[in-house]
Amino acid sequence: MARQTSRQRWQDWANLVLGIWLVLAPFFGVGMTGDVAAWNSYVLGVLVAIFAAAALARPQQWEEWTNLVLGVWLILAPFVLGFTDQAGPTWNQIIVGLLIGADALWAALAPAPRRVSQ
Repeated sequence: MARQTSRQRWQDWANLVLGIWLVLAPFFGVGMTGDVAAWNSYVLGVLVAIFAAAALARPQQWEEWTNLVLGVWLILAPFVLGFTDQAGPTWNQIIVGLLIGADALWAALAPAPRRVSQ
């Protein structure tokens, strides 16, 4: 029986943590908890965390590419949704979007994890 090595992709773990951060950020003073910036943070955080967890459980390329698209959306969202007047949420989503996008692209382009036999 083959199993994945204990060395899983750290990028997926990082994106899982970043997704959780996006959900929690409005409660830590990074924006208001009920405005469009917060809702974007909640929804994208849940989606990023789901796709990162799926990539950890059963790695597929589409999960990485999906998180890359979500990272790009996070970068564009302050401008598209019009909350650039809120510095905290704007910078949080741009920086986290860059990190998620970079992690996802790195994982998508990396060689597949090796499997070992038991």
